[in-house]
This record gives sequence, C-alpha cells and structure tokens, in this order.
Amino acid sequence: MFGRRPPNADLNTRSRSRVQPAAEARTNVPETVAAKPIEPAPATGIDDIAHALAMQKGAQSRSAAEGNRDEILAEVLERIDASTAVRLSREDLQSQLGGLVSEILLERRIVLGQREQQDLTRQLVDEMVGFGPLEPLLNDETVTDIMVNGPSKVYVERAGKLTLTDVNFRSNAHVMNVAQRIVSRVGRRIDESVPLVDARLPDGSRVNIIAPPLALDGTSISIRKFSQKKITLDVMARQKNLSNPMATTLKIAAASRLNILVSGGTGSGKTTLLNALSRMIDIGERIVTIEDAAELQLQQPHVVRLETRPMNIEGRGEITMRDLVKNALRMRPDRIILGEIRGEEAIDMLQAMNTGHDGSLSTVHANSSREALIRIENMISMGGHSMSERGLRTQIANAIDMIVQIERMRDGIRRITQVSEVLGLEGDVILMQDLFTFDYGGALHEGRLVGDFRYTGLRPAFLKKAGYFGYDRVLLAALNETAQ
Repeated sequence: MFGRRPPNADLNTRSRSRVQPAAEARTNVPETVAAKPIEPAPATGIDDIAHALAMQKGAQSRSAAEGNRDEILAEVLERIDASTAVRLSREDLQSQLGGLVSEILLERRIVLGQREQQDLTRQLVDEMVGFGPLEPLLNDETVTDIMVNGPSKVYVERAGKLTLTDVNFRSNAHVMNVAQRIVSRVGRRIDESVPLVDARLPDGSRVNIIAPPLALDGTSISIRKFSQKKITLDVMARQKNLSNPMATTLKIAAASRLNILVSGGTGSGKTTLLNALSRMIDIGERIVTIEDAAELQLQQPHVVRLETRPMNIEGRGEITMRDLVKNALRMRPDRIILGEIRGEEAIDMLQAMNTGHDGSLSTVHANSSREALIRIENMISMGGHSMSERGLRTQIANAIDMIVQIERMRDGIRRITQVSEVLGLEGDVILMQDLFTFDYGGALHEGRLVGDFRYTGLRPAFLKKAGYFGYDRVLLAALNETAQ
C-alpha cells in the first residue's frame, strides 16, 4: 500500500522484476558522456571517414540518451513510491533506480552502454534528491565558485580563473526548480514576490539567488563553495599568498588580541584569511560570530554562532546584523567576529572594540587599507549618527589596530598586498603605517605575476602589546630575518 512499505522496500510499484539489459546488447555501444555532439573532422582518407562515422554514431547515441532522459525520468517518477524514496540513503536509492532504469530501457528497446546507463541513473538521483546538474560541480574539489546565468551558461572558478562549463539545465523552469529546492532546505522561498534570497547549502556553501523579474535573462544562482580544507597562515605562506615573516607577524597580531580588519574585493579571500587568523585565538576564550550566511570555520570549543534573518512575506521578523551585534554585547564574549561590515552595524562594532572586546575581527569591501577606513566612516555617517567628524575618526583610530589588505590578482592568485597599522589621530587625519607590501612588476612568468613581499623596515607599533603576551622576541626575530 502507498506509503506503508518499510524503508528498504522495492521502489517499483508497477513491476517486481529486476530485468537487466542483456550484456550482449551493450557490448559494442559507445560509452561516452560528453554533453554536446561532436562535429566530425573533415575526412581525408578511409581511416578518417571511419573515425568520423564512429564519432557521429557516438554523438547520435548521446543525443538519444539526452532526448530520452526526461521521458525516463517521468516514467521512473510514475513507478516509484515517493514516500519510500525520500527515506532511502542516496546509495540505496541509486541502486534501486539502476534496476528500474534497466527495466524501462529494456521495455523501450533503448540500448545504452553501461557507463551511459550509470550516468543516467546518477542524473535521476541528482534530480530527485540533489541539486540536478550542479551536483558534479559541487562535488568537484577544484571548483571554488559556481555561477549559473540561465539554463545554458554555467561558469565555475578554478585556481582563480573563470571558465564556461558544458553543464546545462533543460530550461529556465528547471533552474528555478533547483533554486527552490536550495532555499526550501533553509526554510526560505524564491518566487516573483521574493525574487532575491541568500541561503546556504547543507555543507555550508553560501548561495545567492536572484529570480525574474529582477533577473532579466532567467534565474541566476551564485554559489561560493565551502572549503573542506582547513586553511592556516602557514598553508597560505606555502601557497605564496603571503611571506613567512608576514605569516608570523599576523599570527602574533591575532594572538596578542589586536582588533584586525580584513579588507579586499569580492572573491579576494577575505573570509579564508579571517578563518586563518581565528585559529590563533586561545581555546579558553568565548567567541561570538555574527554573519549574514554562516561560513566561518572556527576550531575553538567555545563558539556561539549567530546568523541574521530576513523579513518574512508579511514584511516582519527581520533580524539585522546590528541587532545581533547589540545582543552579542550582552553575551559576555571575549571576542566578537563579524563576518562582514556592510552598514550601520559598523558603529556598534567599533564600540565593542573600544569597550573591552580586544582581539575582535571583521572584514570589509575596499580596495586599500586607507579606503577601508573611509568606507567605515561613510557607513556610520549614512546610518544617521550625529557624531562630529573628529569624534567619529577618534572612535575608528582607537578601535582598529591593524588592516590586512588581500587581493585576487590577474594570475588568479590571492595575495596579501598590505599589512598596515592604525597609529592614532593627528588633527583630523588617521595616521597609518605599512609594515608589509607586495611589489610586483606586472610581468607574468610561467603563469604567475613576478613580485616580492617586502618588509618596510618600520618598527611595529604593537610590539609592546606583543611583549605583554610574550611574543616580542619572536616578532623582532622574524622582522630582522626579513630585513637581512
């Protein structure tokens, strides 16, 4: 009876037979999985003609598989017990669907190679319990970002470079269906009345979806994948994202409870660097993290993670970043980590940094260390605060100790280009000094920019504070080694 079978029950409601296609029928079928038909090359001889005909036959086989996929999917959905399917593990579902697909192919007299049949079954499982065509990209560890610009334009970022893939959706409706599946898992919705949504996948990957009528060419999905690798400053140094002396300096700055602001453009690696800095926080400290979409990977045991909430369909229930920052101050945190400063919550973050929450961390979108301070000042001013310009800059100068500028350069590699200290206020100007910079000549050698991480030779202003925590000698040793 519908819905009454045990979880390991057979999914097929029409037939209990599990007839596999005869092995002989699959022996000589091309086993290719390319998404687009391959045009045969111009033939110049008998061997070329034979090769072209073989490729054309393979392309026709793939076209047949693509053309029958939707029909087979509809047939599978008609035959299975949906209530049983949702209770099965992915592996069990794929195993049972494999038998059912074999049966349908045999009935329809469709001959597919074993690999093509397995791919078809996997695609069906992805459609039923996964994210459709995006599943292979989500499982590819080399992919860091996925950008869907309509059904036939899916881009990915690998090693800092964007490339167009051969992944396709069936239609705009198919893209919207996958988008709705993504947001429904976090209790949100996407449609014409709510066409803009931020969400996250079960693995923590951050998702932004914008749908018509705001997206004119169809639903757009942007996924910033959640890295499973635990990035540290040492790993970043080995990857040439920064130099070893820079890594040592940043480790000591974070361990010495400096208030650090990470600045950079979109996709420059701000959150990755923030995660790396957070690893220097002592395990005995209480940390409160505040984010729009949770993606920080803190390793300490005493962490309270807070996440904003958008308004509901009635326009109520919104919890903003500023609400959470204010609440965090009542939670007795040792450190507050704000995923990104975007608006009027900047003033609350500065006040937290100025009232005993040393060692707090945050990020901001800016193209230089100086611009990061200007952006924070503008955010506070736009929030309607009636503070004098000098008073506001005094707050900023007293709150922020260090700004770390990170940039994704044209060779695709993310590098820390500035490590700057905030020294204080002189007149109406916030004084800063660069400890490290990245100097590059603009030339490419073996695909990489030629350049050097350079220590400016200036004595760190936080040396005394580093000494309080017992790190002054280590810091001086690292800087002296760089200067030699």
